[in-house]
Amino acid sequence: MGKPLRVGVIGCGHISRAYLSALARLADVEVTAVADKVRERAEQAAASIGGARGARGARGARVLEPPELAASEEVDLVLNLTVPAAHFEVASLALKAGKHVYNEKPLATNRQQSAELLHLAGGMGLRVGCAPDTVLGTGVQTARAVVDEGGIGTPHSAMAFMVSPGHEGWHHRPQFYYQVGGGPLFDMGPYYLSALVHLLGPVSKVTAAASRPRPKRVIGSGPLAGSTVHSEVDTHVAALLEHTSGALTTVVMSFEVWGSRLPRIEVHGTEGSLTVPDPNQFAGKVEVLSPAGGQWETVPERAGYIGAARGAGVADLAEALSAGRSHRANGHLAHHVLDVMEALNEAAGTREWLKVASSCERPELVPLTVLPERAGQAANGLR
Repeated sequence: MGKPLRVGVIGCGHISRAYLSALARLADVEVTAVADKVRERAEQAAASIGGARGARGARGARVLEPPELAASEEVDLVLNLTVPAAHFEVASLALKAGKHVYNEKPLATNRQQSAELLHLAGGMGLRVGCAPDTVLGTGVQTARAVVDEGGIGTPHSAMAFMVSPGHEGWHHRPQFYYQVGGGPLFDMGPYYLSALVHLLGPVSKVTAAASRPRPKRVIGSGPLAGSTVHSEVDTHVAALLEHTSGALTTVVMSFEVWGSRLPRIEVHGTEGSLTVPDPNQFAGKVEVLSPAGGQWETVPERAGYIGAARGAGVADLAEALSAGRSHRANGHLAHHVLDVMEALNEAAGTREWLKVASSCERPELVPLTVLPERAGQAANGLR
């Protein structure tokens, strides 16, 4: 094994805890610096992984300002965990400083920005990665293996459902979810669409309809309890996707459903059907039904990173750099997913079929494996 990929984290909010906890366990990566517009948050993040307020000790992390971090000679890759509106600015800063980038989802706020990031990285020989990496876990990857092995024959259709009553009942600051760039499609769509590309390949055209049944939401907890949130985006989206393979997928993304027994994802083929677990999780039960058996049967884990947690995509990128292969949670997939979501928004306004301009390669299947951990860490994967 070569030297670990040195990671600098910009954005030390809530999601950073999951990343820092996971990355601290992995052998192929090392967090060397952290930054946040609120310095106290960066200091707390550094302390959580053994850092100090000044110089970095062994396996610690320096606390820097974002421009300093991007320019640091101790950083190979910038892990961009800022809010979506800042993804493009921070990623551009890092790429121009000669660093690889891994963004939280979405890659950018629109397809023009994401295309610019890919162009910039390509011209400099740099890598762009992007969440979600949940699809690299054993749940989606085992389902992918079943499809690839012909376990359901030729896949011809799929169904994907993400339905909930919304976030205001439990989240103390849910405003983002109802602003431009939020809503059920842009909030949860990257998980489901990324999984569908892994399973069935890229999308060639889409159509959709959308509505906003409850434009006013009341916050149910926290310091803003009782105040009203006005939704700027549609909160129920019903869509059809046509993949380049010819398979058709039905998608429903909603913050308007009080209760449901719908599956997360199902894939149907000429010789069977397949249930896929929640793509917002790394693992879950995969089941197959064949005409001969007539009953659902659980598929043992056969692909994916065992026990993976957020940050698996960064580790996959690090290993890909060493091996000279493409990383799986890559910018081209993220750009395509963003392009599909924007096309769905546009189609909802016209009620027409629209072509998706971009495409991408289906990422390689992840063999059933555990990501290498640092010496002294538990051998049961990331938890």
